[in-house]
Amino acid sequence: MTDALKRLSEEGVAIWLDDLSRKRITSGNLAELIDQQHVVGVTTNPSIFQKAISHGDGYEQQLADLAARKVTVEEAIRMITTADVRDAADILRPVFEATAGQDGRVSIEVDPRLAHNTTATVAEAKQLAWLVDRPNTLIKIPATKAGLPAITEVIGKGISVNVTLIFSLERYREVMDAYLAGLEKAKAAGLDLSKIHSVASFFVSRVDSEIDKRLDALGTDEAKALKGKAALANARLAYEAFEEVFSSDRWAALDKAQANKQRPLWASTGVKDPAYKDTLYVVDLVAPGTVNTMPEATLDATADHGEITGNTIAGTYDQSRTEIAAVEKLGISYDDVVQVLEDEGVDKFEASWNDLLKSTEAELQRLAPSEG
Repeated sequence: MTDALKRLSEEGVAIWLDDLSRKRITSGNLAELIDQQHVVGVTTNPSIFQKAISHGDGYEQQLADLAARKVTVEEAIRMITTADVRDAADILRPVFEATAGQDGRVSIEVDPRLAHNTTATVAEAKQLAWLVDRPNTLIKIPATKAGLPAITEVIGKGISVNVTLIFSLERYREVMDAYLAGLEKAKAAGLDLSKIHSVASFFVSRVDSEIDKRLDALGTDEAKALKGKAALANARLAYEAFEEVFSSDRWAALDKAQANKQRPLWASTGVKDPAYKDTLYVVDLVAPGTVNTMPEATLDATADHGEITGNTIAGTYDQSRTEIAAVEKLGISYDDVVQVLEDEGVDKFEASWNDLLKSTEAELQRLAPSEG
């Protein structure tokens, strides 16, 4: 069997796992994935934590202790999630050291209810960085309009950031601009830029889900022929924008000061449509200096039958532009699609967070010691 994951790593793609739970940490599974599956990072989000804490084991003792202390449900969630991130960061610390801080990272998201509040997002990012207290943490900030100035502010304070929920090329350029502005701020403050890292999480599969739904509604042969093409085209054009921004004069000045490029991270890489090959958003998005964060099923599929054939982004830009234009020509508005996806993304994470609040509150009440 060929080692597809090793080949992927050799092509310059950092393999991160899009999942975390206490059981994964305590069972040795995470350490095993690092050792055997070339995993060099972990991403979390409110949906992942909601699933882990609601259905996973390993949390009862901590929940009982928190219930005995009568902490608020918000504080309980922060204590639980930051404990998992801290432990995962410790497991990944050797990778962090070996890659000079580029990989070996664990991401934790600001409360999604703050997605449209810049000041609160900055305050929460600072609090999370302090709470986890590990140099290999990335604080996740959503790429909403309010998130952009928060990215600049947080990077400017020397805190490394994973910018999440990016769907559009225009917003992605704004994210890169916010990152560079943050580096310039950090440089002016005399901070060591070599210690500041960032990834920009560009979502993939959801673009196909939304556009394919609209193509199906049209039902023409022309529409059907475009199914499954928009997400790859969108991501490939994002990589073109990345190459452009990080070869600019503005970047050159920061590069001289030892700054790190903000790597594009392909997120939402599990296929949603069973008609598509299960490794689609991995094998067709191979390029140096990228990260691919995969759910375990996608990681396993890639290891089992992923065909890594070298760089699959180079030379695709004209074709990608043609495919996006063809979708628009059918009356499907790209701008509308990406705005719907951003709104839905924020709403989904907020709903997961609210579910997590409810289920954690129920557990705290169940485990609360009887008075007396």
